[in-house]
Amino acid sequence: MSAEPHDLARSERVSGALASLRGLAVGDALGSQFFVPDNHVLLRRRELPSGPWQWTDDTEMACSLFAVLSAHGHADQEALAASFAEHHDSDRGYGPAVNRMLRRIRQEGADWRELAASLFEGQGSWGNGAAMRVAPLGAWFADDAEHAAEQAERSARVTHTHPEAVAGTRAVAAATALTAASSVASVRNPVNSSAANSERGSDPLSGNDTRPSPAHDTGRLSGGRTGPLSAGHTGQGPRVGSGSVSGPASGTVQAGGSSLTGSELLGRVQELVPRSAVRAGVRRAADMLDYADVATVAAVLGCGRRTSAHDTVPFALWAAARHAGDFREAVWATAQAGGDIDTTCAIVGGIVAAGGPGGSAPPQEWTERTEELPPWLRDSLT
Repeated sequence: MSAEPHDLARSERVSGALASLRGLAVGDALGSQFFVPDNHVLLRRRELPSGPWQWTDDTEMACSLFAVLSAHGHADQEALAASFAEHHDSDRGYGPAVNRMLRRIRQEGADWRELAASLFEGQGSWGNGAAMRVAPLGAWFADDAEHAAEQAERSARVTHTHPEAVAGTRAVAAATALTAASSVASVRNPVNSSAANSERGSDPLSGNDTRPSPAHDTGRLSGGRTGPLSAGHTGQGPRVGSGSVSGPASGTVQAGGSSLTGSELLGRVQELVPRSAVRAGVRRAADMLDYADVATVAAVLGCGRRTSAHDTVPFALWAAARHAGDFREAVWATAQAGGDIDTTCAIVGGIVAAGGPGGSAPPQEWTERTEELPPWLRDSLT
């Protein structure tokens, strides 16, 4: 049973977007731990750092996006700029450019349009900051990937006006929408879902959504590093992925009730992204789905070391498509590439977790070590 365009109930949108947000937060929080030199050896061994893990600006901005969707049903740009500014915590690792921008919006009532357009000598930012936060929006619009991409573009332009940043944001939202369609289909047709035998609790922010799910998928959600919008973040995490990574040549995503291979998923994404370096990178990512060596893939596609959208998004989509349905493997593979680890893991976590309960969801041990989502987010659900 497929989800027809625009026929999702609000509860389905909230549930799907929260699942993606939880995955994004766990990926972000775990990834941020590997900027700590003492944890580099743990990354090589795939051992979890001790908790608690704090999330960064990636999750904080994604929470604002979720709250705006919950309140307005679409990416209302005025509300989004206001929420970014209101909840901006400079200790979460924002870079200098976005710190200044959000502070001016909050303290001076500055126009976000003028500020975003004036960044980098009027070129606008091509950073990965809009793409890093957008996965929950894709899950919200699981019934229409094209509409998800359009809304993602609106959300991006609040802070990132460069065409590459916009293209990267569209790509992540489209990939998440196509992935989330599988969860909608399985919940509406639980006879065909292996996850139909268990119900989760009623508190969505605790990690307990209302979708059918195995018991091990319970957990909580939840900074610092320099922010990807700009200037201050070097993205120089440890480069660990020199060996082969186990796993299938390509994961399989159920989109709208129809099975998509990783290659088909990335092909659909390309159709929704304008001509750009991002789209070219996604095309290369599709060609590399049979590569098992993460370091080789990252060398070709990039892994966020430059913190640009086109140096980040293609690799993240490669990891999500290759390891669809396997959150644990997807995030470890992503982290071992190095680079802008919290952002790449946030993107991958948000996409893969949108696939629903089971292997797509963060492991319970990971969610238990992750900082909970902010209390103010509850207000958006009332």
